[in-house]
Amino acid sequence: MISEQQFQKELQLIISNAIREDVGDGDHSSLACIPKSAKGKAKLLVKDTGIIAGVQFATMIFEYVDADLNVDILIKDGLKVTHGDIVLTVSGSSQSILKAERLVLNAMQRMSAIATKTAFYMDLLKGTNTKILDTRKTTPGIRAIEKWAVKIGGGENHRFALYDMIMLKDNHIDFAGGITKAIQKTQRYLKETNRDLKIIVEARSLKEIEEILESEGIHRILIDNFNYEDTRKAVKLIGDKCQTESSGGITEETLRKYAECGVDYISSGALTHSIYNMDLSLKAV
Repeated sequence: MISEQQFQKELQLIISNAIREDVGDGDHSSLACIPKSAKGKAKLLVKDTGIIAGVQFATMIFEYVDADLNVDILIKDGLKVTHGDIVLTVSGSSQSILKAERLVLNAMQRMSAIATKTAFYMDLLKGTNTKILDTRKTTPGIRAIEKWAVKIGGGENHRFALYDMIMLKDNHIDFAGGITKAIQKTQRYLKETNRDLKIIVEARSLKEIEEILESEGIHRILIDNFNYEDTRKAVKLIGDKCQTESSGGITEETLRKYAECGVDYISSGALTHSIYNMDLSLKAV
């Protein structure tokens, strides 16, 4: 996984690029009718139900826009909210509040939706030993906050990107000339480049799992698009030799059944690519 320093850098890049995109050479609507010296206060209002996420990120946005803005957090990340709840208030320059408003809402609405869906999936897994993972099926440019939201909702992050973990999927295996060759080439590459990266290998059949198990140093086997019966067989075959992960078209209707097959993890792109934003608004007090 990426370091905390790298993660914080990603967050700052998201903020700076989003403000550049939205503000350009100035928020002329505010500049035209609100004096620079005007002070104001606004509240972040919940108009939905779910798990709130992005509160800390919002404080980072307000700080970036204007370090003199004062943010009072009333509800922390990861807590349940209902219609009418006030998450935070922000006071200071009216122009600065308006400059930050849209980015704060866009980020928090999406992050809260992801956290809410993740928490729902976690509830479905209660009583099992299986954990939910996100994927790289994220919105380009804002992956850091989407993966942050998964963690707020109680899930775990898969690899952050292509550079922090090795994942040999079907195309890698086919292009490399087979599973064993792909693994051997990967291990040689890691040794030659002095990199310490965990290796995950995707399996499309029980026969491929048997071949993967012939190699040492595999961190996790991705049991991809297996039915329940074959998933149970795969888990038994793998035993404690390495971690197990189910993926491929798993829905909220099938999630628990796959968990009951005994896998360590279930990865779901739906946590980040199939959500409806939580309804939030920022209103002047």
